[in-house]
Amino acid sequence: MWPFQGRGECHKRRGTTGQIGHKSLKLVIFDCDGTLVDSQHMICAAMRQAYEANNLSVPERKHLLAIVGLSLPDAFRRLALHAADGAEHPIESLVTCYRTAFAALRHADDHLEPLYVGAREAIDALARRPDTSLGIATGKSQRGVRAVLGRHGLAGRFATIQTSDDAPSKPHPGMVLAAMRETGAAPPDTVVVGDTVFDLEMARAAGASAIGVGWGYHPASALRAAGADAMIETFAELLPTLDRLWVPEPTKDAERAQRLHG
Repeated sequence: MWPFQGRGECHKRRGTTGQIGHKSLKLVIFDCDGTLVDSQHMICAAMRQAYEANNLSVPERKHLLAIVGLSLPDAFRRLALHAADGAEHPIESLVTCYRTAFAALRHADDHLEPLYVGAREAIDALARRPDTSLGIATGKSQRGVRAVLGRHGLAGRFATIQTSDDAPSKPHPGMVLAAMRETGAAPPDTVVVGDTVFDLEMARAAGASAIGVGWGYHPASALRAAGADAMIETFAELLPTLDRLWVPEPTKDAERAQRLHG
């Protein structure tokens, strides 16, 4: 169903066996915008400039945030479907104008892409685990995501970084498949952490688990409906939630039996 096999650059490869000692390698793949960093102000500002440069009506903010996570061409195509003005939407020009505007905003003094509270601590804690690798899967470009991670001093934490440069847009599973292949992680040991339905659908299509975050750009109700394996409201909940998801099935069965007969 998904013929794409992906490509990508591995930044801190931990081997391709999928195991460390007797433990299977765990892989946690983070979305970027709306999950690790709050970039909504810059996204909406760049979108506004792109539409205005093409003499088009700017979509409502809620519609702009609804497409965060998709590749830019896919995002603009979706927005065009809901446009009320009936005007032609030159996708290539909109993408070019957006990229130009976003690059300028990134270098502005009032640049705004802050980490969400607790993100750095959660990433550092996971990075210290010898059996865990970290990854990124984002609709940003490689240059864009590296700029964000570099600004926050997190570039060295991630073993694999997959972007819209490397694979089809979410919810296609290509980014997750490539990340698993690069790190040697198996689907049952892989969890995607994201704030949009696109993240969860991507995880499902790749055979991975998915954790929805309640602080991003899609409502928690939509994430639950999309089949999130778990929902968290703060980064402090991430590590214990991962540990629960990774409990071996026999252990889960024993715990259920103990509750029933205890």
